[in-house]
Amino acid sequence: MLAAEMREKEKTIAEIMARLDMRDEKVSERVESAAYQSILRKAFRDWAGAESEEKRVFIRNVLVNAGASTLTSDDVIKFFLQWIKDYSEFHFAVVGAIYNSAGITRGEVWRKLGRAPVREDSADADLFRLLFRDLSTGGIVRQHRETDYAGNFLTKRRAPPAPKGTIKVMKSAFDDSEQYELTELGEQFVHYAMTNLPPKLQFTMGGETVQ
Repeated sequence: MLAAEMREKEKTIAEIMARLDMRDEKVSERVESAAYQSILRKAFRDWAGAESEEKRVFIRNVLVNAGASTLTSDDVIKFFLQWIKDYSEFHFAVVGAIYNSAGITRGEVWRKLGRAPVREDSADADLFRLLFRDLSTGGIVRQHRETDYAGNFLTKRRAPPAPKGTIKVMKSAFDDSEQYELTELGEQFVHYAMTNLPPKLQFTMGGETVQ
């Protein structure tokens, strides 16, 4: 396991260097800076959270984009690495579905991911509720809200009370009324973790072509 982990780290570093233009003075200074080295140490210290190839690619993308871009602060980038460690691939599949269709409902996300219908009291429905709760409390997704011209969120209007005699049920895990969108932090995460910069060069490492 340790040998496999070392090979993954070596491959990731090679792929990072293949995508960064070290001839660019600003990029070179950034990669050699103490701040960037701190991000690298955190990424590799938390490597056990990269239990899949998809997560390894997310980590690589974050490190590449952190070296090539100054779009967000290093503190935020470290949060991105923590999210990759803490959340599952299912979480990130939902993030991708919302990113591609802002204003999508939970029911639409479930169907977009190709999931079969399940009962409201099933473990799958409970997991889906938990997943949205994780992403909402984590600051990655939120329910769509109207804003004023200054960007301030407006309070929601109260829904009219249900007529007497109506049987009340809990909101469905696959609700089709409330819309969801990514927060600005979530948008930045997609840019850093889910956007792949193309390689600038190719080379061979251990008989395998890295690009």
